[in-house]
Amino acid sequence: MTRTVRKLKWFTEARVGHLGTSSKSGIPLVVPVCFTFNGTAVYSVIDQKPKRKKPLRLRRVLNILENPNACLVVDKYYEDWRKLRYVIAQGNATLLTGGKEHRTALTSLRKKYRQYRYMNLDGQPIIRIRPVRIIHWKPSKMSRTVKPKGYG
Repeated sequence: MTRTVRKLKWFTEARVGHLGTSSKSGIPLVVPVCFTFNGTAVYSVIDQKPKRKKPLRLRRVLNILENPNACLVVDKYYEDWRKLRYVIAQGNATLLTGGKEHRTALTSLRKKYRQYRYMNLDGQPIIRIRPVRIIHWKPSKMSRTVKPKGYG
């Protein structure tokens, strides 16, 4: 998996991804998140931006507790569709509330996002997704010749 991601530097450097979770009954939720990926797991902290509920009562957290299947989607959109691309990391999500892995993930998140350096995140839950599948897509040479009606 790490070798695949090395080819996708833009994925690991992306500033935002979209976290998809689902309740036990199958009601989906997608939220934008800041994240890091270390080649083995995706990490996203429940940060201190204003929220309507306490961290452990957020729908994404409750979904993970009910149904650990989750995914992270990172994409690049361009009007020139020959440059489109995306990565989907599908896997099992858990919550980290402390310990060495929590500290390491938080260090990585703070390194990537300067805003996190000024937030007290030590006790905040971190969502960890261990991908079982990573799907990456970009147009093939063949598809580059196909232009939708009205395209450039």
